[in-house]
Amino acid sequence: MIDLVPIQIIPGSGGSGASSFRREKFVPYGGPDGGDGGRGGDVILMADEGLTTLAHLRHRQVYRAEGGKRGQGGHRHGGNGKDVLIKVPIGTVASVDGGETSWDLDVAGARVVAASGGSGGRGNARFANSIRQAPNFAERGLPGDALDVQLELKLLADVGLIGLPNAGKSTLLRAVSRAMPDVADFPFTTLEPVLGVVDLGIDAFVMADLPGLIEGAHEGAGLGLEFLRHVERTRILVHLLDASSADPLADYETIRRELELYNIQLVEKLEVIVFNKIDLPEARENASILKDRLPNAEVMEISGATGEGTQALIKRLQQFIQESAAKSATEIETRELPTLRPEPRDRIAVEAVDGVFVVHGKKAEQDAIKLGEGGYDALDELQGRLGRMGLRKAMRQAGASPGDRMRVGDVDLEWHG
Repeated sequence: MIDLVPIQIIPGSGGSGASSFRREKFVPYGGPDGGDGGRGGDVILMADEGLTTLAHLRHRQVYRAEGGKRGQGGHRHGGNGKDVLIKVPIGTVASVDGGETSWDLDVAGARVVAASGGSGGRGNARFANSIRQAPNFAERGLPGDALDVQLELKLLADVGLIGLPNAGKSTLLRAVSRAMPDVADFPFTTLEPVLGVVDLGIDAFVMADLPGLIEGAHEGAGLGLEFLRHVERTRILVHLLDASSADPLADYETIRRELELYNIQLVEKLEVIVFNKIDLPEARENASILKDRLPNAEVMEISGATGEGTQALIKRLQQFIQESAAKSATEIETRELPTLRPEPRDRIAVEAVDGVFVVHGKKAEQDAIKLGEGGYDALDELQGRLGRMGLRKAMRQAGASPGDRMRVGDVDLEWHG
């Protein structure tokens, strides 16, 4: 199962605006007519219920959206670039910046714009006014910045079956659903999670047979990490124990310890302890004795092979699922909504570096990209915009004087003061 894939996404760059003047016979003062550039395409992630793994993404690692088209004369604006839609399975978590930003696509049709396309540059017609009647510059479009994204699939299931290899998880799933995981009469473990729908007539829920754990799983031993990432997304854990083993409670503690070392929240999930294989005489005897040693736990006895106790188990699980859903709905209703506030104004800062006053600020650096190669008029426009952002005060505080050299992004200027 492919459940961890790194990709790179690159949104489209914005198209540059046009610097153009209307020229028409018998019209001596046509004026500027350059159109705007189009916006670059976005890269969008969408949860698709038709997918179950990330395997379709492993052979292509770079996804690039189309750039915006250039503006043209005659007030003709460039077209917007086409978006790129990346479909992923439900339950995929997309992370960037080492996990500092992440999106959880946990419902069918969920969409997120993972990378926005660059805005298009404005044509020279936009800068005409009563004072500057013939601007001979236009803005460049902003580039699309590449992002490295880690896609991680965490299965969504109502019930997750956990336990040591050969505890009988696959046998139980076959007994209560139409799923057909492999089973055998010798110790082995499921290599990939298997989902099955447990049908109760009117109601149904999803049960997952998760790969068996071994000691050291939280450090990656065996299939440990592949197993543990899927446990996080289940509502209820069914801890299946082989009641015929030498020490079922030691088996139980081994699994609990691995869950706790991986993520402390896993041991706080609702858990049902199930003693399996009670069709064996020694297992039934062990189960009766061990139940008394777990007085505060929800304990049940079943035989996945013969079906004994399985119907009582799934009815109890359905009851837990309904209670959990009702609790979640109440929490959503009582959750306090965040107060939305306008983003603070983007201010600029100036620092002296080797005799050059370097101007910092997102908006200032974007304007430098747009106007930095447009000639003298464009650079005058850039200085005017920086002045409206508070450049004069910032430069004075940094110790600059009129005529000093300053740098914004990749653009060098002489400060007018």
